[in-house]
This record gives sequence, C-alpha cells and structure tokens, in this order.
Amino acid sequence: MASDGPVASGTGRLAENIVYFARALREAGVPVGPGAVLDAIVAVEAAHIGEKADFYATLQAVFVKKKEHMILFRQAFEIYWKKRGFMDKLIALMSPKAPPSTQKKQKAEAGASRVADALLKQDKKDEKPAPSLDLDARFTMSAAEVLQHKDFAQMSASEIDEAMRQIAKLALPDDQVLTRRFEPSRRGPLIDPRRAFRRSLKPGGMIELSFRQRREKHPPIVVMCDISGSMSEYSRIFLHFIHVLTAQRGRVHTFLFGTRLTNVTRALRAKDVDEALAQCSGAVQDWSGGTRIGTSLHRFNRDWSRRVLGQGAIVILFTDGLERDGAESLAFEVERLHKSARRLIWLNPLLRFDGFEAKAQGIRTILPHVDEFRAIHNLSSMAQLVEALAGQPKGFATTDPRVWLRRAA
Repeated sequence: MASDGPVASGTGRLAENIVYFARALREAGVPVGPGAVLDAIVAVEAAHIGEKADFYATLQAVFVKKKEHMILFRQAFEIYWKKRGFMDKLIALMSPKAPPSTQKKQKAEAGASRVADALLKQDKKDEKPAPSLDLDARFTMSAAEVLQHKDFAQMSASEIDEAMRQIAKLALPDDQVLTRRFEPSRRGPLIDPRRAFRRSLKPGGMIELSFRQRREKHPPIVVMCDISGSMSEYSRIFLHFIHVLTAQRGRVHTFLFGTRLTNVTRALRAKDVDEALAQCSGAVQDWSGGTRIGTSLHRFNRDWSRRVLGQGAIVILFTDGLERDGAESLAFEVERLHKSARRLIWLNPLLRFDGFEAKAQGIRTILPHVDEFRAIHNLSSMAQLVEALAGQPKGFATTDPRVWLRRAA
C-alpha cells in the first residue's frame, strides 16, 4: 500500500513508492522509462515538497509527455497516493454488517479501468492455478457480446486491445455510386462511337460496335474529428477505425479539430496504426484542449471544401456539439457543409446516456443541418456506422435528427 505522500528523507520509502508508481503508469499505457524514474526522484528531492498538489505537479512534469496521457496520470495518482485508512473504510462498507447503500450506481471515470488493472496487477507466476469449474453458460452473455456493448471509456487495457483487433476486422460493404465518366463494356447500354470507328480503320472490313457504361466508384469520405478534452477518450479509438477505413477505401480525408483545424490524411495512410497515430499526435498542437467548432468548420469550408467534397462525398462529423463560440456562425458553417456534401452524419458520444436531451445550444444549432444523428461509444455503434456508410442504415427512427429536435421542443 502506498504511503500518505512524500516521507522524510532517509527513510527510503519515497524512492520505492515512486518506482512502483512508475511501473503502474507503464502498465496503464503511459511510456515511462528508467531515466524518467531517476529524474522524478531527483526532482522531488530538489523541490523539498510539502504539499500533495506540489508533489502531483512535479511528477506530472516528469512523467507526462503527451496531453492524452494526463487523464491516466491523474487517475493513477489519485488511486496510488491516497490517504491511509481508505482501504479499511472501503472494506467496512463492503462487509455484511454494513447497511445497504442508497446511492445510485455511477459509471467509472474515463481511464479508471486501465489504471485499476495496472495498480492491482499481480505476478501470475506466484499465483496458484484456480480450480476449474464447469458452468452452464446457456443463459449468460459471452465475453465477445459484452465487449460489443461496453463503453470505450470504461474498458480496461486488455479490452481496448481486443476492441482494436475487432475494429481491424471490420469490412465495409460495397457502396459504389455511378459517376459521370464512362468506361468500356462488352454489353453496355450505350454505344461507344469513338472506339467503333477506331476499330473500323483496321484492315478487314466490317464495323463492330463497341459499348460503354458509366463508371462506378466508391464515394469519398471526409471525417472531421473533435479532439478536445471531453472527446479524447473516444477520439483515439475512433482514429483506429478511420485508419482501417483509409486502408480499405483510399479516398478518405481526415481532419482533426479542437481550437484549430489540422489535416492528418497523409499521416493516417501509414500502414502501421501505431505509426499513423504517432504522426497524428505530432502534427496536432491542441489535443485535449478547448473546442471551437464554428471556427474550425469555417476554415474547412474556406480552404478544403472545394478540394475534397466532390463526387458526392459523405461527411462524418465526430463531436459532442458543446460549442463555446456564437451559434449564428456555427449554424451558417454547418448549413454550408451540409449543402456541399451528399450526406452529413453526426456522431455524438453523448448519446450513450439514456436520459440525453438536445438542450445545449450547440447541439440544437447543428441538428437541423444533419442527415443522421448517431451514437459512437462502443463496437456495436461502430458496426451500425459501417451499415450507414453502405447506404443500409437500420433504426432510422432513432437516428433521425428531427426526432431529437421535437423532444427538445
């Protein structure tokens, strides 16, 4: 069990606790090397820390190198460096003599499952194998089915790895659309006079008719992903899906926005998903920051819409809609984006809540200008998005934005 906080110099417990804390961070997914552990010990000793807030700031400055790791660090720090007697109180509450709790069960915070797994992880070599039990699982849900409906933010590290493997197996159906260009065909509906006359110039005599048909191509997909602080837990997993989508389709353009707009299309074309996400993280300067949806859409409409919104493009807007700027400019930019695209699909993680209502001003401003309003918080909702991209959406009564507008009214 970790101590209350920094202890006096010479006891030897401070350095030991920092080493174990660094191991827990590494297990939770924060890259912490031996050099960083030594730097943390030296920094704590040099700062002469007396308060917990100063101790937190010192360790964060040494261990956290990226903004997306701040959530995991905060969760690990609050669990590891807790006060004495906390576990005793928790055991007392869980004992049979404790009165039943009247509090409503709440979901764990984002990243808490991964941190708990890292802190409570034991050496499996020293454990004795548990006796095997044969259970009848005909009336229980399988692990794969549970994973399909589990929220991304509540998954442990092993469950996230399994979710990534499931995302990599997603296959998009064939949703080709007709274009204005033609291609040769053996028995097409139209005659190709150019090819027919060209073939008649060959020695031999008779004119053989040539045919043509309209070319079919996959429509381009444009993704605009919100990477603000409230969306960071979902945007990282959603980028794995976009990487798979880019590898299968090719004509996928991806933009990340928080307070500014960043084009990461070229970065997501890397074959290795870890390399692609590392390039995205290096290119973005406002990860886990604020949100300016209207300003970001304005820059997209001004600089990129004519380049990427041709040939019936489908636009995917991934954001919670919590806008801080004015609603008038946001309404104008969203309407312009909707008119430039063939379909505009809005993905909002807030729909995971059963009691969600479109009360926020930004959400009410965007809803009239989208074609579909969908949740995106687990593997099941991601599979439904694949069906929607193929032009075969299910449950349109729940994804129709007009339904949510009537509820809000």
